[in-house]
Amino acid sequence: MQDLNDLYFFASVVQQGGFTAAGRSLGIPKSRLSRRISELETRLGARLLQRNTRGISLTDLGNRYYQHCQVVIAAAEAAELAVTSSLAEPSGTVRVSCVVAIAQSEVTAALPAFLERYPKVNIDLMFTNRRVNLLEEGVDVAVRVRATDDEDPNLATRRLRAASGYLVASPELMARYPTPQHPRDLVKLPFLGAAEQDRRVHLPLDGPERERYELVAQPRLAVEDFPLRKRAALRNLGLTMLPTEYCSEELKQGTLVRVLPEWSMPIGHVQVVYPTQRGLLPAVRVFVDFLIEHLSKVQPAG
Repeated sequence: MQDLNDLYFFASVVQQGGFTAAGRSLGIPKSRLSRRISELETRLGARLLQRNTRGISLTDLGNRYYQHCQVVIAAAEAAELAVTSSLAEPSGTVRVSCVVAIAQSEVTAALPAFLERYPKVNIDLMFTNRRVNLLEEGVDVAVRVRATDDEDPNLATRRLRAASGYLVASPELMARYPTPQHPRDLVKLPFLGAAEQDRRVHLPLDGPERERYELVAQPRLAVEDFPLRKRAALRNLGLTMLPTEYCSEELKQGTLVRVLPEWSMPIGHVQVVYPTQRGLLPAVRVFVDFLIEHLSKVQPAG
């Protein structure tokens, strides 16, 4: 069987830019390292490195071989981390992004119990409905609501429960305008919602006969907070989208009504997402387990 140390030695020579520096980094003689790479090339029947007085360079085959070496080495490191992290006591800081409604109604209520259970773990919690890029922004875990299959395939995803929302407004507000027949008619109404980078609200809607329409509106009140949007809607200040649990009682009482009920938001899910390229650190792993345990069973209050 191939000695996997050869892959590690070869990658070290490439990364260090030569046999002398690689030998020093590995703690083995340059002559022994050079002999191992030569034996590797002989066994493969291919030249991997071009050697000259100025140093080394990769051949085309050597470059392809080096890319595979990197994958194998990363997998070996991840395998070791998976074992050592499972045995280590969780510690350090976990950066968490969470949609505002879930953070306020569920996560913050349960978070003190987590901190008591893991005294060496610090939580850096960010409330936002913005779609955070975990890898670019250094976020370890995100709790967000997304439509089916609308997630980065490079992230691990754990779906917790279904989520839906309605377009709602007060009956008094709707009486001031002609009855809308299509989402495009709604741009005439004042809107309450979370604005994106263009300072407009974007809402995908599914209609009859599988029609899909993206409602784009200039908000009179641009805000992520669902309770504030509900209070403003009850005061006849605008149309808004609310999660089902935030408006079910008002719909029963008739203080809010559904707008274009034949149109609906795409069914989504509350889900936890996190990077897994190099294994989970103990603190991140226990926090993900904590979120799954609490958010899967809790029904948020409206």
